[in-house]
Amino acid sequence: MTDSPAAARKVTLYRNGSVYTAADPFATAMLVDGDTVAWVGSEQAATSIADSTMEVIDLQGALLAPGFVDSHAHLTETGIALDGLQLTGVRSAAELLDAVAASRASVSGAGGTVLGHGWDETTWSDPTLPTREEIERAAGGRRVYLSRVDVHSALVSSSLAAAAGLDGLDGDSAGSQVKRGAHTAARLATRQLPAAALRAYQQRALTEAAANGYVALAEMAAPHIGSIEDLQVASAWNTTPGEAAGAPVPEILPYWGELATSAEHARSILDGLGLPVLGLAGDLNIDGSIGSRTASLRADYADAPGERGSLYLSVAEAAAHVTACSLLGIQAGFHVIGDAGLDAALDALDLAAAEVGEQRVRAAGHRFEHVELADPAAISRLAHYSVTVSAQPVFDALWGGENSLYQQRLGSRQQGMNPFGSFYAAGVPICFGSDSPVTPLRPWSSVRACLQHSNPAEQISARAAFLGHTRAGWRAARYPNPMAGQLVPGAPASFAVWEVEELMVQVSDGRVQSWSTDPRARTPLLPALDTGSDPTCLLTVRDGQELYASGALGA
Repeated sequence: MTDSPAAARKVTLYRNGSVYTAADPFATAMLVDGDTVAWVGSEQAATSIADSTMEVIDLQGALLAPGFVDSHAHLTETGIALDGLQLTGVRSAAELLDAVAASRASVSGAGGTVLGHGWDETTWSDPTLPTREEIERAAGGRRVYLSRVDVHSALVSSSLAAAAGLDGLDGDSAGSQVKRGAHTAARLATRQLPAAALRAYQQRALTEAAANGYVALAEMAAPHIGSIEDLQVASAWNTTPGEAAGAPVPEILPYWGELATSAEHARSILDGLGLPVLGLAGDLNIDGSIGSRTASLRADYADAPGERGSLYLSVAEAAAHVTACSLLGIQAGFHVIGDAGLDAALDALDLAAAEVGEQRVRAAGHRFEHVELADPAAISRLAHYSVTVSAQPVFDALWGGENSLYQQRLGSRQQGMNPFGSFYAAGVPICFGSDSPVTPLRPWSSVRACLQHSNPAEQISARAAFLGHTRAGWRAARYPNPMAGQLVPGAPASFAVWEVEELMVQVSDGRVQSWSTDPRARTPLLPALDTGSDPTCLLTVRDGQELYASGALGA
């Protein structure tokens, strides 16, 4: 009987740490049986149940907590950004050209194309961008694609512009920066990669995610970002091992952002993908971004009079899409950032509800990505339709507050950006992610950004932010196991272990923070995030299988 599945199942006892669990706020140990949490409890109890059949891991005082879910990521784009030219630190056109010239020794990308990411002209003393010809000369005649930090525009060389046929496309200009349709064409021209190259870039992204405590990522694929093959490669990680034989990776929660005109059309799109997806949602763009001035606004950009961004879908088109998905009982969703873009998305919900009924719209569990600029009336409408908001807190940490990008682009309207506190107060379901490669795969930085929001009225507690990055991510994806994202007996054994300096309860109101650390509050503790440094990931486990290990913990 020793070869039975039960006999072969691995049992591991993690002890001598702090376990973040609602089952016992003072738990120091957890028992994992195969892929499931079997028990959580005290050190004394751990001593009584430990036996020679178990592997015992000494946590050495570390925190064991549910693994993070990134509710909005782009695997291939992230891998390309990690392996390509890093442009976040450049502070002028000259520095950018120097970086491109230096890349001659190690060309990144297939076919000799120079791929880079992260420039932001709002951080330059002179925001003048280099010309296509200057980029071409710096690259020695090679094709160049350099995505802006928000990935809603890019700088391109003359040769790439010609190869991609950008002349005359919407968003093409006399300068090197391309937006809208021209940007899509330029990006797709650099993404015609074989499956092996796509897999290698995705492996790079997944390795980075696992090393930062993620156990799942929502892949927000769309035709303007990559091919169906790209999504197929991403989805295959759920059924095939990693690059190293048998090495598991974080779970992929796949979405495909393609517009449907009817239920029949939606069904044909789904059938044509050749793989199951969670919905026709994600990066189906209603508008663009604040940084590239393509987010659709009700009033002009403060730094560009007469410019209000771009509305990529009409209300009628968006309504038809929501109606189609509601009829099929699947998630619809949109990328929406500006207040005029949100108006269009909400009007689409109204039209769909008039067509198929409010209850059917609510039951489908639709989701909107980003939703950065929302007033109280819009937030109330989101709550009415039970729409989940998938937000990116580090956007505010990077671009919110005084003398920020948001203030440059929006003036006083920036106070209404990323209203996390208002979402929670109104009962809007909310989950969090990185939009990687727009912001890094650093989940604790994201939790801190919620706690330290630039607008104090929109700050939320670390616990609320942590739940938004864990359990809420599974719920937003309508994950079939309702226990995912928590560590209680019977739940999936998906967690990360963190080296931390101090554990505490952190909320936006200091008066609460001072008493809620009292043991009588029975509130699970999280790492202190006021030092500015993130906890260090020591171990990441998904469904009982090790995704990452730093080597600091031993049996």
